[in-house]
Amino acid sequence: MTTKPVDAEAAQERLRRWRLVLGGDQADGTGCALSGPDAAMDGALTALYGKGAAPRTGRERAGGLGASAPAVARWLGDIRTYFPSSVVQVMQRDAIDRLGLATLLLEPEMLEAVEADVHLVGTLLSLHHAMPDRTRETARAVVRKVVEDLERRLADRTRATLTGALDRGARVSRPRHHDIDWDRTIAANLKHYLPEYRTVVPERLIGHGRASRGVKKDVVLCVDQSGSMAASVVYASVFAAVLASLRSISTRLVVFDTAVADLTDRLDDPVDVLFGTRLGGGTDINRALAYCQSQITRPTETVVVLISDLYEGGLRNEMLKRVAAMQAAGVRFVTLLALSDEGAPAYDREHATALAELGAPAFACTPELFPEVMAAAIEKRALPIPEAG
Repeated sequence: MTTKPVDAEAAQERLRRWRLVLGGDQADGTGCALSGPDAAMDGALTALYGKGAAPRTGRERAGGLGASAPAVARWLGDIRTYFPSSVVQVMQRDAIDRLGLATLLLEPEMLEAVEADVHLVGTLLSLHHAMPDRTRETARAVVRKVVEDLERRLADRTRATLTGALDRGARVSRPRHHDIDWDRTIAANLKHYLPEYRTVVPERLIGHGRASRGVKKDVVLCVDQSGSMAASVVYASVFAAVLASLRSISTRLVVFDTAVADLTDRLDDPVDVLFGTRLGGGTDINRALAYCQSQITRPTETVVVLISDLYEGGLRNEMLKRVAAMQAAGVRFVTLLALSDEGAPAYDREHATALAELGAPAFACTPELFPEVMAAAIEKRALPIPEAG
């Protein structure tokens, strides 16, 4: 039996991939040499994931980008050439974390070279108070690019979902045919079931009302701006701007660390909102909720969304009493441990358990799920809590 050439090619391709993964150390066992684009790709990986201070002996991988801005710019160009966008974003994030390249983002040339994403925006927001004037406009352009992309992806679905929830909340007793809520109509008329005809004869029609021009719901987004919540701050700012664009929702955005800032007057531009935040401070949830509570004028028509990992630095018992008081007054209280697509977040489990015992379960929420969570909160029905794990 002869071996097909394609088998040899497949084996060589597997060997090549292992060589790129293992990095060419003496013990990698591949014996595979790289050339051309593969060698350039390996060099980009080595610069980030190599041994750093290790001497370059033989095939030993020795990494590092140093502090040279031109070297970093070349590296950024290389990874965008050889890797897809999703991989580029991961490598940029690792470079900032592993090699301390955050300060180089204060240079406009660096900002123009990077692949913009939510995580980069979080880094820029943590640095923007230290940015020189010549960098600020470039940073705003990078942030705006990400924000506009998020708005395109999330806004239409959010508006449609919440408009539907608001319409369903306005029931009418004499609806037009296309406005009839058939599920509720059938449920309300089951006593009029005619077995001989196997049907229900509805005596009372229930329909979806049309949203009135007046404000129907008040929504307060209370967002933790400590350093670990960077991605959540970005998404929350975009969603706050989208909610504010709905005439039937009055939206308030409050961000906090140990101080509280009301950014509601900036909601016409989420980029302004983001540059009004101050990532990296401590956390005083109780103080933030006290401010939010003071702004509530129609508790039974109000939804408060706390977005925090619940690592409280303030008065824990007072925080819990405040949540209980708001709920007792009729406020729908929702706690999101994160608003991002980063997977399971770290959070204070003791505080999450205490909130759950108050009837305010805390859970992580992806941007895609957020419109459904808000619709459920507005309609006062069970929240679509994702299963753990």
